[in-house]
Amino acid sequence: MSDSNEVGGVVVRLRTAGCVFAEDEAALLIEAAADGDDLERMVARRVEGLPLEHILGWAEFAGLRITVDPGVFVPRRRTELLVTEALALLQPGAVVLDLCCGSAAVGAAIAAAAAPAAGAASGTGAGAAVADAERAPDVAVYAADIDPAAVRSARRNLPGADRVFEGDLYAALPGELRGRIDLLVVNAPYVPTDAIATMPPEARLHEARVALDGGDDGLDVQRRVTTDAPRWLSPTGHLLIETSERQAPATAALFAAAGLHPRIVHDDELDATVVIGSR
Repeated sequence: MSDSNEVGGVVVRLRTAGCVFAEDEAALLIEAAADGDDLERMVARRVEGLPLEHILGWAEFAGLRITVDPGVFVPRRRTELLVTEALALLQPGAVVLDLCCGSAAVGAAIAAAAAPAAGAASGTGAGAAVADAERAPDVAVYAADIDPAAVRSARRNLPGADRVFEGDLYAALPGELRGRIDLLVVNAPYVPTDAIATMPPEARLHEARVALDGGDDGLDVQRRVTTDAPRWLSPTGHLLIETSERQAPATAALFAAAGLHPRIVHDDELDATVVIGSR
């Protein structure tokens, strides 16, 4: 579809519906559409409020196209700070776990970066880049989530049932990972329950509640993660958790209570905060 009038019509419809980046979204929808009827269906769904990523079936994250099925948490750009800080700590032979993984965007980005030459050679998105990471067998990346829909997406971004586990936090993991995890990266839900009603409709209506709701103060899942983390970390392992800038001191206190030495990292450009704890 290349008629400028038709393209302009899509942009106007998206802008009227409140899409801030209407031009960019129109270009992506037009590129993805098989024909005019397909485009109309996709534009109508976007105007109704469905997240763009659920319509396209993927989200851009850390230079990768991450598969995101309907209902699955859409990875945010701020979470790239979690990847950056994990990569700064990554050592040869590391065992990495993306816990509360959602689509496993974080794990996929770490795996792709572990084999940059191979990933660059493929140039076909997260799946191929992660598959190429097999050429760097010294870094093993795993993921786990409680949401079956998220696990299905994660297994497409981090291929192999032996890499992605379904279940409630550490209960999902095989026992052989206990005491062996060098980098435990976590984007657990941290929105206070009462604040979910104030979130954009795209999130609160179309993403799984379990991926958003962090309990009364937003820290319920973080408490459970930090309490048991020392049992799963290697002797030199690190725990990294995304949180909000406001919640960061409380998150750091959870780390200290678990016997971990915390430090807080904040990125103003991404409006992102990560707490890092070492044993």
